[in-house]
Amino acid sequence: MIYAIGDIHGQRAMLERALALIEKDGGANPPVVFVGDYTDRGPDSRGVIEMLMAGVAAGRSWTVLRGNHDRMFTWYLDDVPREDPHLFHGLSWLNPRLGGNTTLASYGVAVTETRRTGDIHAEARAAVPRAHIDFLTNRPLTHQHGDLFFVHAGIRPGVPIPEQTENDLIWIRQDFVNDATDHGRLIVHGHTATDRPTHFFNRFNLDGGAGYGRPLIPVVFEDGQAWLLTDRGRVRAEAT
Repeated sequence: MIYAIGDIHGQRAMLERALALIEKDGGANPPVVFVGDYTDRGPDSRGVIEMLMAGVAAGRSWTVLRGNHDRMFTWYLDDVPREDPHLFHGLSWLNPRLGGNTTLASYGVAVTETRRTGDIHAEARAAVPRAHIDFLTNRPLTHQHGDLFFVHAGIRPGVPIPEQTENDLIWIRQDFVNDATDHGRLIVHGHTATDRPTHFFNRFNLDGGAGYGRPLIPVVFEDGQAWLLTDRGRVRAEAT
């Protein structure tokens, strides 16, 4: 049995609720995999990171993977900000569409049109603890558990797992979600927001849209089956 939580996107209160549902179902310290995107859009990215760091430091059975938004955050905090090449031309991580502005706000850094970008960057580098940057940078990209393969975005169909690239593991979308290939294992991922976590025959999408205000719903995998965890208990997630 293993639990999984999709994209959190700064929703600390939702994360606390999801973890409470997991504890109610599985006890004090069951294995949990988080598939990335802890920052951006929601109101408390800092709080989410601190909660995850505290759990890992306390020896919780947590596997915390890295997502594309986590990488965008850490890249922005380099000596010279790095913009991810997967972004549309001219679209900055600070743009509200991506939510970097809300992440910096959780550290007390205001992003406004009247402020110079250099001043925002300098203040952000001073405000964000180095430990937070290191924590996100050092997160693994994948996790294997039996016939479940956890990753943030997905995999490149037809490419052996050892040959998958970081960019695909944290950014791939249409080439993966539109593919009907049996990957030989169930790919458990986030990244592509849906109305709720959804079980497809060759993959399980955990991203129920918490970054857009929808509930953060944890999932439990056991004996080849999957369930959503709700206030009413387990709800079977049938493959579509």
